[in-house]
Amino acid sequence: MPPSARLYGAPADPGLGRKVRGRRWRRWAGAGLALVLAGGLVTGLVVILMRPAAPEAVTAQVRDAVAGVTLSLPPGWREEAVPPVTGFTSVLRDGGGALVMAGPVADSVADSVVDSAADARKAAREAAELYSRLLLKGDRVVVVDDRSLEHGYTRALRAEYRDVVNGPAYLRVTLLTRSGRDVLLVGLLQPDDGNRRQALDAVLSGVR
Repeated sequence: MPPSARLYGAPADPGLGRKVRGRRWRRWAGAGLALVLAGGLVTGLVVILMRPAAPEAVTAQVRDAVAGVTLSLPPGWREEAVPPVTGFTSVLRDGGGALVMAGPVADSVADSVVDSAADARKAAREAAELYSRLLLKGDRVVVVDDRSLEHGYTRALRAEYRDVVNGPAYLRVTLLTRSGRDVLLVGLLQPDDGNRRQALDAVLSGVR
């Protein structure tokens, strides 16, 4: 070493080596991070592209040739062979206490009571009263819907019971009047709740 080094000691490192090494380390770290991010992006794209598309809910169709109508069969619903009430020719159930029945109105009845909108209203209300007594048998029955349709009339009832075993029940009766081939639809739900009531009404309103 020169005399000045022996006198004052070895010269201090000005830090250039550390700065160079720091810059190299940052460059390598940045490159590694970029590779990791790029790999994650590619992996995500592969997962999205390879993921099978979620199957859409398929609504089947049930044709009632006797009544002359087609009923929608949503997922979770099934068609049964024999309606539980005489006079109906098709029945759908959801497996949880909801059913929809369809059947033709006898020609003699149709000729005598369904000649006008007023007659359709009267016939639908009488049918709702009849099936309320047969199917609901509630301690308290209230009307929750009563209105004309473009081709017919509909009336809905809600039954409540004094005992704690039976939950409230819901009944909708719809009379469709179309060119002399009138059809009666009856929907029953027990226990009644908002979401399942909407599903039942959707099946009834979707009859074609």
